[in-house]
Amino acid sequence: MSLISVQNLTLQFKTDEGLITAVDDVSFTLNRGEVMGLVGESGSGKSVTAKALMRLNAKNAIYGPKSKITLHLDEGDVDVLALQRARDLRVVRGGAISMIFQEPMASFAPALTIGSQMVEQLLIHTDLSKAQAKELSIEMLDRVGISDASTRFGQYAFELSGGMRQRAMIAMALSTKPRLLIADEPTTALDVTIQAQVIQLMQELVKDFGMGIIFITHDLGVVAQTADKVAVMYLGRIVETGPVRDVLRRPSHPYTQGLIDALPKLDDLDAPLKPVPGDIPSPLERPSGCVFHTRCNRALAGLCAQQSPAWSSPTPAHLVACHLHHAEPVA
Repeated sequence: MSLISVQNLTLQFKTDEGLITAVDDVSFTLNRGEVMGLVGESGSGKSVTAKALMRLNAKNAIYGPKSKITLHLDEGDVDVLALQRARDLRVVRGGAISMIFQEPMASFAPALTIGSQMVEQLLIHTDLSKAQAKELSIEMLDRVGISDASTRFGQYAFELSGGMRQRAMIAMALSTKPRLLIADEPTTALDVTIQAQVIQLMQELVKDFGMGIIFITHDLGVVAQTADKVAVMYLGRIVETGPVRDVLRRPSHPYTQGLIDALPKLDDLDAPLKPVPGDIPSPLERPSGCVFHTRCNRALAGLCAQQSPAWSSPTPAHLVACHLHHAEPVA
């Protein structure tokens, strides 16, 4: 059953230099109990797309007229982009949707203890008493690997290490048991042991509560381990999407292949690294046609630079936007 559907999402920012397109005609659907990996280089639009689901982008954000985000809840569908009042926005800001942000220090108020902030959000979004909220908060801190959780509950963010702050942020996001969890690089600052523990916790919550997860990461290994499907973004567009095993084992877009080739080869430690050639263009200087053609060594002369590619389907459920594929376009 569908949990959230995004259709033709286009998002621009109004700046002194003009309109900057951060997300360009992005569409995807996430079902309940499903994990989607969202991958791509920095500047690809992953975080901006995720924040749009919670209406957390800056006030200078302009959504395209065809953009539509629908959250499917048991109580009825929610038109996310139509929400205006702060009270109405609670359903996508800590209620049905929670987000683990990339920078933990920006997620906690420095003058309040970790515990007081966790309890406050539980009192807003659940029917728990203050004592029950405290008990659940300490339990979640313990479940994400924070030792002496009852003591940490009463401490401030600056008293915790970077990795511990990130774990506390993860515990805070998971404590309300959201229908949709957006995880923006949630394991970046964690060692591999705690990373595995956090991933296992997320998988348990998916299984127990049917929660959907959008997992934003640069780590294709984490995506392969956790995700059911993957969407590859480049310069604001999804260029390839499908079941995670299909996409990672048989990448169809040159950019996806480049990301995989850039991974270190553990079976050949002397092999040189192969980064994707060139740099991602500025959003102010978006290439015409296929946005990746300026860095693609397989670009077709006279076509890729002029015409945006239609969707093709190499295999069922596996879609790619690339002129190299001549399958029938997918509507």
